[in-house]
Amino acid sequence: MIGFQLAPRSGVPTYLQLVNQVKHALRLGQLRPGDRLPTAAEVVAALAINPNTVLKAYRELEREGLVAARPGEGTFVLRTLGRVRAADRVRLGRQLDGWLRAARAAGLDWEDVDALFEAARRDAEQEGVA
Repeated sequence: MIGFQLAPRSGVPTYLQLVNQVKHALRLGQLRPGDRLPTAAEVVAALAINPNTVLKAYRELEREGLVAARPGEGTFVLRTLGRVRAADRVRLGRQLDGWLRAARAAGLDWEDVDALFEAARRDAEQEGVA
C-alpha cells in the first residue's frame, strides 16, 4: 500500500501531491490493478489533513480512470501507467543509480544533477528520441 508524504513548502496543492504520488507509484509498478489505496481516514490520520482533500484527490484519480471507489470496500487501482516491463524497469533503475553515484562522485550536487538531466531530456525530445 502506498504511504503518502507531503511537501508543505512545495507550492503544489495537497490534493495534487497525493494525485502525483499515486501516478508515480503506478508508473514504477509500486501500485498495480486491484491494489487498494488507503482510506481517507487512514490518510487523514497519517498526514493530519482535511478529509475533503483526500476525497478530492481520489475523485481526480477516478475522473482520470485510474481508480474506482467501491462503496464499503475502498478505492482500488484500475490500471497502471507503467509501459515498461518490470525487468527493464529494474535494469534501467540500476543503470540510473550507477550514473547518479558517478555524478555525485564527480562533485555534482542534486541541483546540478537535476539541471543536467533536464538538459539531456530536452535535447532528446528535440531530437525525437523521447
